[in-house]
Amino acid sequence: MHKATVDAFTPPTRAARPAPSSCPVPHGNPAANAALASCPVPHDSLGSSSEEQREPSMLSKLNPLNYMFQSISQERAPDQTHALPTSRDESSIPRGTGDSNWEYPSPQQMYNALLRKGYTDTDVTAVESMVAVHNFLNEGAWGEIVEWERRFGKGLYRGWEVSKRGEENAPLALRRLEAQEGSQSQPTLVRFQGRPKEMTPKAAMLQLLGRVYPSKFATEPPFDRHDWFVSRNIDGQKKEVRYVIDFYSGPPEPTGEPVFYLDVRPAVTPTAAVERLMRWGGDVWWRASGGDVRGQSNNRNSQN
Repeated sequence: MHKATVDAFTPPTRAARPAPSSCPVPHGNPAANAALASCPVPHDSLGSSSEEQREPSMLSKLNPLNYMFQSISQERAPDQTHALPTSRDESSIPRGTGDSNWEYPSPQQMYNALLRKGYTDTDVTAVESMVAVHNFLNEGAWGEIVEWERRFGKGLYRGWEVSKRGEENAPLALRRLEAQEGSQSQPTLVRFQGRPKEMTPKAAMLQLLGRVYPSKFATEPPFDRHDWFVSRNIDGQKKEVRYVIDFYSGPPEPTGEPVFYLDVRPAVTPTAAVERLMRWGGDVWWRASGGDVRGQSNNRNSQN
């Protein structure tokens, strides 16, 4: 897992309820941490009363690609005491259409979305830091996905050629293959979804192991979960691959900076299960069979 989310926004339901505690997004500002108790993602279904049924469907107001409102206000909120930027940063994540990259929300949009969710005590001066962390996590998640696609995007045999000499040697093996193959097709992000209330089987298993072997596996549960749907190009044919991302927070740095860990992997399917087994099994076998020792011996022999 590595240090390193694009989230969509939902408005508050009509009935008042406690703020969810699914995604604290720490960012080194205690006041902001207290204000932001969850990620502004459409994590729960919206109920409907008879009055709401006469209004346009909530789903009809959302962008199906990311469950984000078609239009999020850039206007200054009432009683807002601090001006926020309205510019949106472009991510490095290509859209599924291939014509542009996804854009991150502006600080003003983030603040307005938080207010719509009921976080009226949000520290407006901390919103820019929240957006920076939000963008940082997403870029880290996408970087992990790109590395997986580089390895397995062209099939299992090629993935094994990269994985069979262990994780330590995989980057070099991958660079050699890509140099031989020439230009590479890049994956694109079709859509994404936040699912913080649905713990992944892997995360649930780690929590169980943490109770049984706390000294080895004890960890806080992930504060968020995302599913990202990625378009993989295989010999000209596009295939949609679902990736699962668990977001963990770790102990802060001595300087007080927050620490995050991402567990990024393809969702379990027959093909993805083989990919994950190759990556894990190749590394274990290489080290258990003395592959590093053999490699060092071969290097010494070649120099003599």
